[in-house]
Amino acid sequence: MIDVAVTGAGGRMGSMIIKTILQQEDMRVVAAIEAPKTPMEGKDVGEIIGVGKIGVNITGADQLEITLNEKNPHVLVDFTIAPAAVNNIKTAAENGVNLVVGTTGFSEEQIETIKNAVEKNNIAAVISSNMAIGVNVLFKLVEELAGILPDYDVEIIEAHHKHKRDAPSGTAVTAFELVAKRLERNPDEVGVYGRQGLVGERTREEIGVHAVRGGDIVGDHTVIFAGEGERLEVVHRAHSRQVFVSGVIKALRYVGNANKGKISDMGDVLGLKE
Repeated sequence: MIDVAVTGAGGRMGSMIIKTILQQEDMRVVAAIEAPKTPMEGKDVGEIIGVGKIGVNITGADQLEITLNEKNPHVLVDFTIAPAAVNNIKTAAENGVNLVVGTTGFSEEQIETIKNAVEKNNIAAVISSNMAIGVNVLFKLVEELAGILPDYDVEIIEAHHKHKRDAPSGTAVTAFELVAKRLERNPDEVGVYGRQGLVGERTREEIGVHAVRGGDIVGDHTVIFAGEGERLEVVHRAHSRQVFVSGVIKALRYVGNANKGKISDMGDVLGLKE
């Protein structure tokens, strides 16, 4: 049995993750964490998310270490925001709890802090900018296409709901970095984030990344390879957040057998890496 702690338990993703875990025969929710001093503290998370009592009360993130020691989960799942996630990750790692993280928007400094926490405390972690299975197939495809079509112009367009805080999306950034690496280009030098005004002709080296925000768009990503007389587009559209939750379930089953002290991603989980 895989015992799971979920942060952001009352949010959109957290509640869906908990509902889906409850449907699995090999895992259970043992801890539900929300923001510090949350008004939900002490309430049964099942009642909060509309499934009835499950015997797990919500605790605030300021009590995370105490909660982890009391409930002893095998894995902590985090879909929150970057500053909160870093603290959650450090606390979990220091208490020997493995990690499945889908939070995005980390700075380079925060990523380094996360890597150090995983390595120093010798835990296993799956951290991915997008947990959807189809998106991770997209990552593999665009990396291969960049090698096949090195002279084509590459533009990346992502669209999300109006509540998303970071831009461009972590998924778009990952796709950009994979393409840049395959083309042996420095991401810091070739990224163009939106265009406005008299910007001149497009350079051969640049890779465009564009963000759209509006309505309730779950998540659309398009990578365009544009050549002379033709273009090839790789598109992924998420119809529901359940696609991300399905990836989380696979990651929960994977992380217990993953290498300690190392960060894996969904490519590892799905066996997409050579």
